[in-house]
Amino acid sequence: MTRKLRVGVIGAGIAARHLAGFGWNKELFEVPVLCSLDEERGRALCEEYGIGEYTQDADTLFARDDLDIIDISTPPSSHFELCRKGIESGKHVICEKPLFGSIAEVDEMGRILDRYPGRRLMPIFQYRYGSGLQKLKLLIERGLAGKPFLTTIETHWWRGPDYYAVPWRGKWASELGGGLLGHAIHAHDMLNYVHGPCAEVFSYGATLVNPIEVEDTAALSVKMQNGSLATLSMTLGSRKEISRLRFCFNDLVAESIIEPYTMGRDPWTFVAGTEEHQARIDEVLAAYVPGEDGYTRQFELFHKAIVEDIDPPVTLQDARNSLELVTAAYFSQRTGQPTPMPIAADHPLYRSWLPAGEWRAAATV
Repeated sequence: MTRKLRVGVIGAGIAARHLAGFGWNKELFEVPVLCSLDEERGRALCEEYGIGEYTQDADTLFARDDLDIIDISTPPSSHFELCRKGIESGKHVICEKPLFGSIAEVDEMGRILDRYPGRRLMPIFQYRYGSGLQKLKLLIERGLAGKPFLTTIETHWWRGPDYYAVPWRGKWASELGGGLLGHAIHAHDMLNYVHGPCAEVFSYGATLVNPIEVEDTAALSVKMQNGSLATLSMTLGSRKEISRLRFCFNDLVAESIIEPYTMGRDPWTFVAGTEEHQARIDEVLAAYVPGEDGYTRQFELFHKAIVEDIDPPVTLQDARNSLELVTAAYFSQRTGQPTPMPIAADHPLYRSWLPAGEWRAAATV
């Protein structure tokens, strides 16, 4: 009989999508308690998803011995401390993006996990599990893609004044960054998921759409460690919202749909250079068996990781790769120079990419 894991959820915003993912995995998870400072939304989620307990005190979740997992779906500035408490209380942890506010915090969490062997922390990158992207991964694994040349990624969404009416949004101290960190990070994780880590970035960033502290438009040129190149563009000023990923390899071109929030899903197109190679690609794709995607699939794989005591499907290193790109992009924007990666402890932004005044203010909170 499959072991059910018990989850305590913290948050009542994006947490709704987590709860839907757990709900599609009823044989694997149950959620007995939800914590949120927003009582109206928190109690509404409890009623909608049949959660028996509501609280505003997160510490009560860490103190319980009947929970296996703490699910953190709170504003970014709270992530590190909640993750730390979760691991130190003997729980596994799921945490929404962006994971933390610096590479230093990622590395510190790695040391914390070393002190608690058997505990697993899984960052959220649910877009990886769309069938379109999974088909590309399969073709690469089968050796049908060939040498990578160029990737282009567009994250062109719309966020107006209503979006930033939420007090913690648009501010360095609480949101920790702008569209590069909070919006395009999923698409940029998909770049790392396909090609591995980045090697160098040159970036322009600007605040053009809304009167906020952080960037809402950016253009990046990236060298990958595998030798290929990438161009990444992000704006929150696109009245027609699209997300698009296009991967050019020697033997095929893979292109996503342009739906802004489901770009990992089918139908992707895979175009080969010859009829013979197209036939080989089509044969492999015809045998592909689609499954669950998004949060549902990521949570399913996390259950497997816990039960089998293996690495989670998204690791701390995966989160580090994505945050290194953000860190390097911010440094490039401020210096006007290409910025190499990885980001080591001697890098000026290792401990924080926040502007100096914001970093000092956040450190005193």
